[in-house]
Amino acid sequence: MNILIVKLSAIGDVLHTLPALCAIRACYPRARITWVVETAAADLVKGHRALDRVIVFRRKEWIRQLASSHLKKGNIKAVAAEFLQFCRDLRDTRYDMVIDFQGLLKSSIPVVLAKSRRKIGFGRGMQHQEGSYLFLNERIAPVDMEIHALERGLILLSAIGISTDAIVYDVPVTDADQQAVNDLLVEAGIHGSRPLVAINPVALWETKLWKNDRFADLADRLVKEDNVDVVFTGGPDDRPVIADIISKMKSPAANLAGKTRLPMLAALYQKSRLLVTTDTGPMHLAAAMDTPVVALFGPTAPWRTGPFGKGHYILRTGISCSPCFKRDCIYHHHHCMEAISVQEVGVAVGSALKDAVDRIICPVFKNR
Repeated sequence: MNILIVKLSAIGDVLHTLPALCAIRACYPRARITWVVETAAADLVKGHRALDRVIVFRRKEWIRQLASSHLKKGNIKAVAAEFLQFCRDLRDTRYDMVIDFQGLLKSSIPVVLAKSRRKIGFGRGMQHQEGSYLFLNERIAPVDMEIHALERGLILLSAIGISTDAIVYDVPVTDADQQAVNDLLVEAGIHGSRPLVAINPVALWETKLWKNDRFADLADRLVKEDNVDVVFTGGPDDRPVIADIISKMKSPAANLAGKTRLPMLAALYQKSRLLVTTDTGPMHLAAAMDTPVVALFGPTAPWRTGPFGKGHYILRTGISCSPCFKRDCIYHHHHCMEAISVQEVGVAVGSALKDAVDRIICPVFKNR
């Protein structure tokens, strides 16, 4: 049996689909399973033990090349050649089923191109579908968007006879990833003598951000009051923001933004006692690595896309306009994030640190 999974992005969405992948593998242990994914999240599935093949859809890179102000004939030819190779890779197999976990117009491209009599996904009625259901021939009844994204994927599988009682991610982290993280920490002056707390302060949406001086204040409190080492994480573009946060601190902290591939970041979070974070992809990566999360939520809904599982702490003000799901605050006050105090986050972190110690002594999750 040949099965194609379509989940292109983003980091959190791909992580939320890993339990579905593991459920498919458990149901069809001899199947050949392929996953189509965009570049940014590809490292989360490359090398996964439940997968046989990964096809990378370089959609964003092609768009950037074609939109370049210095577009050359050679660029067009290169993009065309890469896209044709992508099509050949996708169509060199006839799949017994194609499952569209994305449900967006962009995911319809590989769905349409793939050879299969069964093209499965949610039918009309799901939010943000962009008409993607039109390209399916097995349309599963839509479900409430207030259900967590991870569970929606499992509901989709259940409708076609694939069920599971276990939530398994099995993020592909190698010994080399672990060693690379150890080397980075030693280079940053962190030798493992104290508990490690990771902070991921940046998000793509401006409405999800918390002020830099508050992160600096929080990190100082953690170092002084909880006797931990603090490491900041993020992408390459986040380094200046994190450098600004560290410049406001009185205590030392490490800036590893841009230095860790996703499997290395997973290894780092696995070593951490907990992660403090805004609502962004690394939050889900820490949860997938069974690391407690203290998450700051404003414009989005944690019951939809919060850190999945037990033992996590969510801080949100719950004001009337939240969640608005908007990248820009229509009131220009960002009150949903502004009203979260350093004191409140510090209390949550203290409780999470205690819980983490309890879990090390006796690994029992506490429901929040």
